[in-house]
Amino acid sequence: MLATHSTSQRRRLQAVLEHASGDKRFKILEAHMKKFQFRHDALIEILHKAQELFGYLEDDLLLFISCKLKLPASRVYGVATFYHFFTLKPQGAHTCVVCMGTACYVKGANKVLAAIQEDLKVKPGETTADGQLSLLTARCIGACGIAPAVVYDGTVTPRQTAESALEQVRKWVTP
Repeated sequence: MLATHSTSQRRRLQAVLEHASGDKRFKILEAHMKKFQFRHDALIEILHKAQELFGYLEDDLLLFISCKLKLPASRVYGVATFYHFFTLKPQGAHTCVVCMGTACYVKGANKVLAAIQEDLKVKPGETTADGQLSLLTARCIGACGIAPAVVYDGTVTPRQTAESALEQVRKWVTP
């Protein structure tokens, strides 16, 4: 099982396994893996559960999953980075997802995104320095009829302008 990991990965894995023994989230994750009989084809479902439990998929957590599923760490990391749903960094307390689909873009989503970036000094995929807001983009959220659409903490908001978006995100960010 450990033969597929490098020496530094083995050391990190030992540290993770020691830490995991006292963390209930690891026990819940392991029970979830057992439910799927530690099958390789359940990797995506297991990553979903891990992100639900931990908030994001840090390197040590991915290493733990690769060990338990007896998969190369590169494969687990590859799946985690391929799908946009998974995040490898902690998210902010709030999220702002600007749709960049064709309809939204044509109706000004690029201006909405640029205003948020400039005002908050944050780029898409990043979190503000105070940890309050993660700025994300989506290729299309399927809300073309209400373009440009922005999703604030899971709520789709129609016909956004740079001003309306800034008004919303400024409520969350420390000046």
